[in-house]
Amino acid sequence: MGEGNQTFVLEFTLLGLSQDPKIQILLFCVFLIIYLLSVFGNLLIIILIQTDPRLHTPMYFFLKNLSFVDLFLYRHRSPSVGPLPCEKENCFRCWVLTTDSRLPPSSVHRPLHYSTLMTQRVCVQLATVCWISGAFVRSVDSAFTLCLPCQGQNISNHYFCEPPELLKLASADTYSAEVALFSMGVIVLLAPVSLILASYWHIISTVIRMQSGEGRLKVFSTCSSHLTVVALYYGSGIFAYMRPNSKTMNERDKVISLFYSVMTSMLNPIIYSLRNKDVKGALSKLAGR
Repeated sequence: MGEGNQTFVLEFTLLGLSQDPKIQILLFCVFLIIYLLSVFGNLLIIILIQTDPRLHTPMYFFLKNLSFVDLFLYRHRSPSVGPLPCEKENCFRCWVLTTDSRLPPSSVHRPLHYSTLMTQRVCVQLATVCWISGAFVRSVDSAFTLCLPCQGQNISNHYFCEPPELLKLASADTYSAEVALFSMGVIVLLAPVSLILASYWHIISTVIRMQSGEGRLKVFSTCSSHLTVVALYYGSGIFAYMRPNSKTMNERDKVISLFYSVMTSMLNPIIYSLRNKDVKGALSKLAGR
């Protein structure tokens, strides 16, 4: 009990995506399919890249790391959770999402110069930086979120412990935490997506000068699918983390968070790997065994 007969929150209640039992059954079926596709697709990518020597290249090294990260996004959680376990989940999940956001820029950085720049040592160093920076950024976010007191309000209209949603439950001024979240968003979201867009701009400008119309069409098709995933992931992440915080609990917010926390982990192996001729060849070789 705090001063003034105000009770400090000992447990948060996560409302989830819906309270309607019928809709919950439908959502369970939908997300079960997404979960199975994500786990199967990412495990398959890891196995193929690990077992086929032809896929031991810088691009597939980062894609293997990306698949490994995506596997960690699915964890069981209770609708009711204490502040400390909630913060632990927040720290873990956001660390995974931050690392997830850092790996694609590493894999497309100056893609036309892979053979001279991306040695095995450089790949390992870049991947290590991604994992460590993810831990650092999320430690900052969690530190600012954890220090805020929560009194009275303990119901979160969300399906996981996300920093912007936890700020809505705080009973103190959240300006410093909002500034920290925005600053980390610049590092985690704006900087990587800027690097990705710059890299694809170099690719597209080079492709435009190609003589073969069929070659241009193929490259544009690949780039458009990649950029669709980039737009879903970074666009929804920027919307969630880099706009003024509101105390109003909006249904739209948790729906948008599905794109960067659930959907992209299913789309990544399909868009980045399973459509590639090399991966299809490795899959046929594995099936032949």
